[in-house]
Amino acid sequence: SKPMTLDECTAAIRGKVGDDSGLAATLRFDCGEAGSIYVDGKALPNTVDNRAADADCTVGITLDNLAAMLRGELEPATGFMTGKLKVAGDMSVALRMQRVV
Repeated sequence: SKPMTLDECTAAIRGKVGDDSGLAATLRFDCGEAGSIYVDGKALPNTVDNRAADADCTVGITLDNLAAMLRGELEPATGFMTGKLKVAGDMSVALRMQRVV
């Protein structure tokens, strides 16, 4: 499968989030130089964009690993345990990550 772009990952997350993901928090995927994906689960309807703003929880992850999560090839828990994603901020938000990927 060809690599997903930031725009493709953003669109995939937007599709999964829908109007109300139940996240009830803000979550930022920080893909370094590739950019960020910001999920505002407090806004109704929820919004997904590419701002690099402070969030309740920030997940540091490569774009390739984020794409693997979106394709169902990498479970968030496995990614965390194997160091493929780094979580900063509210851990309880990270535990709800599967609502958006």
